[in-house]
Amino acid sequence: MTDRDNGRTGDGDGGPGGGRQAGRRDPAREQGRAAAARGEVPRRLLATATRLFAERGYEGTSVQEIVDAAGVTKGALYHYFGSKDDLLHEVYARVLRLQQQRLDAFADADAPVDRRLRDAAADVVVTSIENLDDTVIFFRSMHQLSPEKQKQVRAERRRYHERFRALVEEGQRAGVFTDETPAELVVDYHFGSVHHLSTWYRRDGRLSPQEVADHLAAMLLRSLRP
Repeated sequence: MTDRDNGRTGDGDGGPGGGRQAGRRDPAREQGRAAAARGEVPRRLLATATRLFAERGYEGTSVQEIVDAAGVTKGALYHYFGSKDDLLHEVYARVLRLQQQRLDAFADADAPVDRRLRDAAADVVVTSIENLDDTVIFFRSMHQLSPEKQKQVRAERRRYHERFRALVEEGQRAGVFTDETPAELVVDYHFGSVHHLSTWYRRDGRLSPQEVADHLAAMLLRSLRP
């Protein structure tokens, strides 16, 4: 009797779909899983730290409490963040990185400057509201960062504000915006509104994040009309 008569192919244990190939290791897939697992640990640590900082305050939260709640070791925390100070910095830095990337995209878009400024102005409102807990935690505890970390945060924020201000200045040079008010004051005006969102915005309120963003962006553009 042949293998064909027995319902088997000549490939041995089940042919292309058989047990031998099904049991083979896939190095690329295993590496992908390992990379995903490594990325999950810092995400879990950051989410846990953010929650605990919100509930107990930065000073009232210990490293041991963070790792216990996250289900990892102290070694894992120090591997990814180095210190509790680094965790607090990253709570805000991840939001600012997102906003910087989006601002750069708006600023570099092929669109009139007033449209680019309007989109950028609205976006920083939406992203701030979507990450309101993170920014509140950070600004409440920023003074507890090391002087070096505080300097780093100020430099990161300055880079964002300078790119935003450059849009205003571009429009002023082109005559699209009035130059009666210095661009620095225009930027401070808008970001003052953004930084005060935590004092009044409520997720169950009448206005959605996008509606708030549209109103504040429109106010900014009106203040710049020639």
